[in-house]
Order: sequence, then structure tokens, then C-alpha cells
Amino acid sequence: MTDTTLTDRAVLRISGEEARPFLQGLLTRDVLTLKDGEARWTALLTPQGKALFDFILWGDEGDILIDCEAAQADALAKRLTIYRLRRKVVIARDESLAVHWAIDAADKPRDPRLPELGARWLAPASDGDASAAFRAHRLSLGVFEGAAELGQDQILWLETNAEELHGVDYDKGCYVGQENTARMHYRNKVNRRLVAVPLERADEKRQRAALPDLNLSIELQRVEAIDPATLPAWLATAIAAQAAE
Repeated sequence: MTDTTLTDRAVLRISGEEARPFLQGLLTRDVLTLKDGEARWTALLTPQGKALFDFILWGDEGDILIDCEAAQADALAKRLTIYRLRRKVVIARDESLAVHWAIDAADKPRDPRLPELGARWLAPASDGDASAAFRAHRLSLGVFEGAAELGQDQILWLETNAEELHGVDYDKGCYVGQENTARMHYRNKVNRRLVAVPLERADEKRQRAALPDLNLSIELQRVEAIDPATLPAWLATAIAAQAAE
């Protein structure tokens, strides 16, 4: 395989004897049960339950590796440092590792959000850049990530389709933004969804990002207004199930 490195991603290493309990109280996924080599998509939210940073966690013995946007890595590290206080936790870039992707790699783990996204793993950087290919593939499946698509302090975590993409645990205990997120889930109150529609059908009032190169408009639409024909199968199934409850 060539050109597997996602150059728009970076790796943070969270280490120290209190690393896992520290993250457990902040993030939407369970960190204490994360196994070595296992990946989980998660987020750091506002107290109101809106997305600030989304990223993928990887277990690495006692440490946690954070696979995040390179452009947001320093800001994420700074925000985590604010929460650290006097805990025995070290937050630092790990320049020895890069994020890799391939549509098919039999010996590599699948993306934790959706198997169809392909294989994803951490290793030293290689030549080439797969970032554009992965972005096009990801958006063709209706999966959104990062500040440009999810915004920061703009969209509630469940509105990003986080539940359907395995981005939240409801039995892990408290975390930042947990109260509103859990309330929306248990009351079945996810009234809006982040979706992609052809650019020629864009609604500027609902648009979060315009992607002319892919002819897509990313929009936050009310569920009842969504055209099912524009949805990927995994999301159409989830919305239909929610409507039937």
C-alpha cells in the first residue's frame, strides 16, 4: 500500500498514572475499558452538549493516543490542559506516529465509526498523502468530522449522528455535556441532523459548509424536512427507526 498517510491528522499522547480517569470525566466514550490497539470515536463537548473537538482514541498500554485534526491539535491540547489542574497527566504531541488509512487492508483495524470507511491505523509516517482520497470517501458515506464540518460550539453532539456512529456511551458516568446529551437520547429528541445534499439544492439558512470540489452542501436540517433519497443507508435506517418509536 502506498499513499496511506493522512497528513491532515496528528497524534497526541496522554500519559501518566491518572491519564485514563482524567479523560473519563471529560469525553463522550468510555476510556477506562479501552483496550490496547482498540479505537473509539469520541468528543469533548461544551457543558450544553455541543461539539468542540471530535477525535479518535487509541489504547496504548497505560497511555491514550488521540488521533485528531492537525490544525486543531494545539488547541485541543490547550483545552485539555485547562482541565488537567494538578492531576498527574502529561499531554504532548507524538511526532513519531501518523494516522494511516486505506479502503481495504486485511491486517488493519476498521474505522470505529463505520466499517465502510475502511481501515485505519497508527504508524510512522510514510511518503504520499491520502487525505483528499479519504475525505471524498468519508463524505460519500455521509460521515462528518472536524471543525469545518461540525463547527465548534454550534451543533449538539447527537445532531452530528454521533450515536449512530458509535460516538457516545450512555452508561459510562458523567462527562462534560453529559446531561443534555443523555436527555436528548432518552427522550428521543434528536430533531435535527447533519446531512449532505447536492450543492445545487443547498439551503443557505441551514448550510454549515459548502464543498464545491465535491458538489456538496453540509446542512443541519430538521428531521421531517430531510429527503430520504439524500441519506446514506445507515442514517436512513436510523432515522426511520427513531420515527417508529
